[in-house]
Amino acid sequence: MSDRVSILKAAILPEKTTAELTARFHVHELPQDASSRDEFFHAFGPEIRGIAVRKTYIDRAFIDGLPRLEIIASYSAGLENVDVAYAQSRGIRITNTSHILAEEVANLGLGLVLSLTRGIVAGHAFVQTGRWERGSFPLGRSVRGMRVGIVGLGHIGAALALRLEMLGARIAYTGPRPKDVDYTFHADILSLARWSEVLVLTCPLTPETRGLIGREVIECLGPQGYLVNIARGGVADERVLIEALASNSIAGLALDVFQGEPHVPEALRADPRVVLTPHIGSGTVETRLRMGDAVVDALSAHFGLPPVER
Repeated sequence: MSDRVSILKAAILPEKTTAELTARFHVHELPQDASSRDEFFHAFGPEIRGIAVRKTYIDRAFIDGLPRLEIIASYSAGLENVDVAYAQSRGIRITNTSHILAEEVANLGLGLVLSLTRGIVAGHAFVQTGRWERGSFPLGRSVRGMRVGIVGLGHIGAALALRLEMLGARIAYTGPRPKDVDYTFHADILSLARWSEVLVLTCPLTPETRGLIGREVIECLGPQGYLVNIARGGVADERVLIEALASNSIAGLALDVFQGEPHVPEALRADPRVVLTPHIGSGTVETRLRMGDAVVDALSAHFGLPPVER
């Protein structure tokens, strides 16, 4: 239909999501070949009013190529691939799916905390390799009463805090500003690290948080401390983490995200004190479909279309 709003699909999305978008909008597919994009923007840029995006970089030049753009709907929680400040200066609305995937990512975060403190992954290897027959497995640590610091108490951080609190952990947090919660706020990341036995990263990757976890933070966390990263790889300096392992300056790491994904340094892959998962925070069939639904719903609501019947 010629009267449909034109949008740009700049992401690989679930088939269900793509079908719903196609039924409601005039959908343009972003060319995968970067050399073809100038021609594409010249031909279709003036009519595109919305974008469905996941990892594609939406920088100033990209936005300038879409003069009628009104909304960027991200399938992801993170917006580090979008020039948010410039888009907002143009009056462009930005949505993401952090409210959708928060519970699932928090579930993984809890699993990683337990894997580190109770040695679940190491225990599996201990049994699998037959070492149990030659001796006892080391005692773990109890989450009950443990001091857990959360870096970024947004949707994900708050969901994780609730889960840990139910297990008896003591919770504190840091972020841009205090929130109306019962947890203790630390304005300084170093103060939170000194207090914490486990430090969990759930913050977005921004210019302010890139490389936030460096040597000073690790020193404050101390050799008995654990670090869990379910945020973005760029929040923690991997070189510092590797150095900390080599010098026994940290008790263990659990990482779902990495600086050069999918490349993971051998020093992290080979260390039994490290638990690794391949960026699967939101990686369930149900959650990924709900994330797609949220993209369709955000675009539909913005352009005044009725809700999708599901």
